[in-house]
Order: sequence, then structure tokens, then C-alpha cells
Amino acid sequence: MTRWQRLGLVGLSALAAGGAIAAVAADYAWQWALAPQAGDSGAYRVVLDASVYGALQSRSLRDLDVVDAGGATVPAAVLPAMSPAASIGERVPMRWFPLPSGPRDAGNDIALQVERDADGTVRRVETRLSGARAAQARPTEAWLVDASAVDGIVALWLEWAPGQTPLDVAYRVEGSNDLRDWRMLQPRAPLVDLVRDGERLQQRRIPLQGSARYLRLLPSDGSGTLQLSSVQAELAPAVADVAWQWQALDGAAIDDRGTTHYEYTLDGRFPIERVDLQLPGNSAGEWTLYSRDEATTPWVRRTGPWVSFRIGERGADRSAPQVLSSAVRDRHWRLSGSVPSAQVPQLRLGWQPETVVFVAQGTPPYTLVAGSARAARANAPMPQLLEAIRRQHGVDWQPAVATLGERQQAAGERALVPVEEPRDWKAWLLWALLVGGALLVGTFAISLLRGKPAS
Repeated sequence: MTRWQRLGLVGLSALAAGGAIAAVAADYAWQWALAPQAGDSGAYRVVLDASVYGALQSRSLRDLDVVDAGGATVPAAVLPAMSPAASIGERVPMRWFPLPSGPRDAGNDIALQVERDADGTVRRVETRLSGARAAQARPTEAWLVDASAVDGIVALWLEWAPGQTPLDVAYRVEGSNDLRDWRMLQPRAPLVDLVRDGERLQQRRIPLQGSARYLRLLPSDGSGTLQLSSVQAELAPAVADVAWQWQALDGAAIDDRGTTHYEYTLDGRFPIERVDLQLPGNSAGEWTLYSRDEATTPWVRRTGPWVSFRIGERGADRSAPQVLSSAVRDRHWRLSGSVPSAQVPQLRLGWQPETVVFVAQGTPPYTLVAGSARAARANAPMPQLLEAIRRQHGVDWQPAVATLGERQQAAGERALVPVEEPRDWKAWLLWALLVGGALLVGTFAISLLRGKPAS
């Protein structure tokens, strides 16, 4: 194949792909190019923004989809807002003390003396093994860790003296708040330190299933050869909340049977979960909020009555936003107060951006399309897929990130007009033949009756 033939095929392929995308785009009003932030990840997640919600028509967000370069739709689903990745848990050094070791039988008694401060912090631990076999006590293989000054411990990290490889032991962790009653926090955790051909494999982390002021490390099989050198506590990672975004709506006063209400229109299918009011200067009032999706349907109460206030310089003291019981995507909102307001309150509706997760199936690049009265996204088992992948790669696994490009018009307003159902001309023709046949039979009958001689 010559160079020019190859170029011709590439050009024809590009034209075919463009035609396919155009065919799909004809069913949607808007489109956004997707830019993956990683290579061939297999699955990606896209955080939706206000421009996408403003284009959607369906309350269930079914007029939102992802297509590949050939115009074919790929498996995709809209999932709730995802929290940012948790930061790595901080590690802090812990105070630890050796416990006596030796045969655990009736011939030995352990005397344990613990000196604590007023706040419960352990200052000193003194142990003594007595009995007929005390002289046979083994090296220390159990320890007491003082966790009274640290909150949120999820795991312990152990360091041991060098020169102990190969190491393969197991320890259990017990917890107590008074050094008398102990409960199991980890029944068995392997500790490994292996070296081969210049490579090293270590397992030093012991996850905990609970918390306590004092922790006791004991060999899970009754014996151990670990020479501990330090203990660190891994704290629970701090997870940042997803930022709330707000749609500020200016309303109009409506008189309904002598009662003044304030009505607002939300242009988009935002997942509204919080509500707040804004009035200039100091203000206070009791309010009830309603919503509906169509102008002809009844109003549904969403929250209230509640007291909203804003007092002090620049609103230093103000009421907290109201939290709705579930996300609401209605377009029409009504605010009713116990007493009329001199000014129309500004309604602020809070939402968190949801995430579209899609499989990188087909040929990249990928495009997000939205806004249609003609097309609907097919159901895809994305939650089940993510669960299966996380069972293999860990619960913290997330699809790679893809970002939205600028919104571009696809079919525009034409995609928002439902497609007329095609007329079934065959059915109309059949009915015409039946009616015509009936008229013909009736005409025959009348002519026969008229031509029949009188008896």
C-alpha cells in the first residue's frame, strides 16, 4: 500500500468517525471534550459542573452520556459526589515498655507495677517474674504501649533491631482503659522481614480493630524472637469534605389568595441538598420552602418552618443552612414566610457535583454529551464493576481522573424537541380499505332492496 493510499484511508476513517459523532451529537444539545489525566486506565471519572447541569432535561439525568471517537456510546453511570482522596495517615512515636517473658504456668507469678500521672500517662513500668522457674525467663517478647495521649489510632508500626532477618512471627494486640480488663483489638498480625538477592520484603504494620488507652503486644503463638526498637501509631487520615456549591436565585413576590409567596426558577437539574436565605442588613423570619417540577403540579414541602436570621456587622451571626432529607432536582421553588418581607429574599440552593464514571471502551478521544428529548443513556452496572475492581485492588482504588473541556453546541435546541412518531401508513391504508369495503357492501345492499319487486 502506498503512502498516499494510507493517507487516504486515514482521511476516510476520520471522516467516518466525524460523521458518527455528528450522528450521535444530533440527539444532544451540548457536548464537552474529555481529557484523561492518566494513560490507559481502563476507567475514568469526570466531575460534573454547572454547565452540564444547566443542559440536562431529565430529572434522572438519563440525557447524559459518553461517546467514543466513533460515536458509539460507552458504559457510563452517574454516581454520587466522591470525597477527595484521603491524605496519608500521620505517624507519631509512642511510649512503650517491655513486659516480662517466661513460661506461662502456675509456677510463675508476674508482678506488674505501673506508675501513672494524674492524666493517666504511664511514666514507668516495673515488672518482676517470680517462682520456681524465674531463672529460666526468656528475653523480652511482649510490650505495653501507652496510647492514653493519642486519639484516632488505626494501626501500629513496629521497628526492630537490625540483624533479625529472616523474620516471620505473628503478634496479637489487646487493649485496656484501666490496665486490668483487656479486650482483643487484633487477634493475629504477621510481622515479616525477609532478604534475598539484595531485595527486602517487610511487613511492619498491625491494624487495630478498636481503640484503648493502653495496648499490649503479645506473641500470638506463645513465643517470639522480636527485638523491638520503636513503636509508631498511625492516625486516621483526615478526609476533606467536598466543597458545596451554591446557586443564587432572585425571585418574585406572588399574591395567592391574599398570601404573599416568593417564587424562583432553577435553570438546571442540580442535586439540591441544602437551602439558605440572603437578605440585606439584619433580618429574621420564619420560613417554609416548597418545590415542584412542573408549573401545573402541586407544591411539595421540602423543609420548614425554620427560623432564618442574619444579625451583626456583615452578618457575623447567622443561621445555618437547612439540610434537605434527600437531593431534589425540581425547577420551581416557593418560599413562604410567617410575615411578609419588605424585600424579596435571595434563595441560595446548595449542591455537590456528582461524578460520571465510564469505561474507556472503543476508540479515544471521548466526549460527554447532554441535553436531549430524544435519547437516553443505557443502564450500565458501574457500581458492581467498581466493587469488583476494589476487591482486587483495595477499597481505596478510584478510577483515573478526566476533566471537562469547554461546552460546545451540538444539535442545540433541535435536540430538545421530541421526535414525532412516524405515521403508520399501512395501518391507515388498511382502515381505508375496510371502510371502503363496508361502504361498497352497504351500497350493494341498498340497491338490491330498491330493485326488489313488491309482493
